Amino acid sequence: MRRLTAALLLGATLSTPAAAFDISAMSPEEKEAFGTAVRDYLMENPEVLIESINVLESRQAQDAATTDLQLVQQHQADLFEDEASWVGGNPEGDLTMVEFIDYRCGVCRQFNQEVHDAVEEDGNIRLILKEFPILGEDSVRSSRFAIAVLQEAGPEAYAKAHDALMALRTPATPAALEEIAGDIGIDAPAVMARMDSDDVTAVLAANQALGQAMAIQGTPTFVIGDQMLRGVPRAGVAETIAQIRETM
Repeated sequence: MRRLTAALLLGATLSTPAAAFDISAMSPEEKEAFGTAVRDYLMENPEVLIESINVLESRQAQDAATTDLQLVQQHQADLFEDEASWVGGNPEGDLTMVEFIDYRCGVCRQFNQEVHDAVEEDGNIRLILKEFPILGEDSVRSSRFAIAVLQEAGPEAYAKAHDALMALRTPATPAALEEIAGDIGIDAPAVMARMDSDDVTAVLAANQALGQAMAIQGTPTFVIGDQMLRGVPRAGVAETIAQIRETM
């Protein structure tokens, strides 16, 4: 009888409007009996809790996906039409992928080649990289250097600097950055002088503002078409691109 009572009461709390089941109207004795019955039922049927948690997590994931979709729609211009960011892959591609990166981010480094391979294999992706340094002074210095290279020496030099920064395992000291500039054959003094310019600062400020508006707290973060992926997709970059293409 106690188990049946608990089941009925639990069902009431989960499916009945609050006004139809008012716990506040119970006497202290009734509240205590109700709590004991529910506890006993859940202890004997823990799968009910697991099922409830699974439903809750599914709803939360759906809500988050809907919110992210709205954020991408709201910030399309800043994401896809930003003239200050590097554009690679196929500039005329039918699918745009944006990646927020930090050169000191281990995951960004780990998947850098996978991102480039996926873009190259697809052949029809427009790739935009957004400098988003969040891991300290080395991150900021690296991003300032990359942006300065883009502004001073152009997109091809940026691509080389980007890969060199991703491969850099020592601190991004001025000497290390000057060495990278020399290795890729650009004017190191000019790039180093530009790093602290207002133009470079403006790019970083715009990216930070966009990241804040889109609640981006980590790298890498991807926007592929209208989908936002917070972190590396579990299925892999190439497979995720293929899945998104199926919905286009």
